[in-house]
Amino acid sequence: MSNKSVLAVGAHPDDVEFMMAGTLILLKEQGYEPHILTVANGSCGTAEYSREDIIGIRGEEAKAAAGVIGAIYHPGLVDDIQIYYVPELVARVGAIVREINPEIILAPSPQDYMEDHQNSCRLIVTAAFCKGMRNFETDPAHPAVTGDTFLYHALPYGLHDGMRQAIVPNLYVNLSDVVDTKQEMLACHKSQQAWLDTSQGLNQYLQTMRDMSAEVGRMSGRGWAYAEGWRQHSHLGFSEADGDRLKEVLGDKVALA
Repeated sequence: MSNKSVLAVGAHPDDVEFMMAGTLILLKEQGYEPHILTVANGSCGTAEYSREDIIGIRGEEAKAAAGVIGAIYHPGLVDDIQIYYVPELVARVGAIVREINPEIILAPSPQDYMEDHQNSCRLIVTAAFCKGMRNFETDPAHPAVTGDTFLYHALPYGLHDGMRQAIVPNLYVNLSDVVDTKQEMLACHKSQQAWLDTSQGLNQYLQTMRDMSAEVGRMSGRGWAYAEGWRQHSHLGFSEADGDRLKEVLGDKVALA
C-alpha cells in the first residue's frame, strides 16, 4: 500500500521552492508527510565558491527550507549538469521512491528550458512506474512496493519551454493562503540571490517567484492572487483507477482548466 505521503522532486536545490512548494504546503496541512528530493546537489550554482563549499552550503539551505514545513529532505545524487537518463541514476531514484512509496508525486515539467530539469522528470516518472516491478533492481536495494501513485507535473520555470512556447496547465492550485510560507522556504536559499542575479539577471529572486505565482493565478481565471499550475500524468502504470488526488484532497483550492 502507498503511504499518505507526497514527494516533490526538483533538479536542484530551490527548484521545488520556486514551482511546487505551495502545493506541497497545502498537502502537508491535509496530513500528508512531505518529502523533497533534489536530484543534483547544486554544485554549479555559484560564481564565487568552490565545488565542495557550494555543495555544503546549498545542502544546508535545502535542509533549512524543508525544515520550515517539517519536510524530509533527500539530498542530491549527482553534480549539476550531470543529471542524465541512465540506468544507474534511475536505480538510485527508484530506491527513494520505494523507500517513501508516496501516494502523490510532484514532478518537474517534461518540457523546460534546461536539460537537468527535463531529465529529472524522466527519471522520477520511470522510477515511479517501476516501483512495483520485482525484477527491477534499485540502488540501494529495496523490494518492490504496491499502491497507487498520482503524478503531477509542475510548470517549467518561466512558464515556457525551451522553444519559447507557453506551457498551459490543466489544473490550478490556489496558493493565496500559503504564499508567504512558500517565500519563507525559498528565502532559505540565500546563496542563490547573487548567483541568480549574475547568471540569469533575476534581481530579487523572491519577488520573481511571487510574480510567477501571480501570473499563474491570473491564468486560472478564478481571481486568485497566487497559484501553481499542474498537468496530471496518465494513471496507466501508476494507479489502478483514474482519479485526481489533488482535487480530492484540496477541494475548492483546486480548479480545473
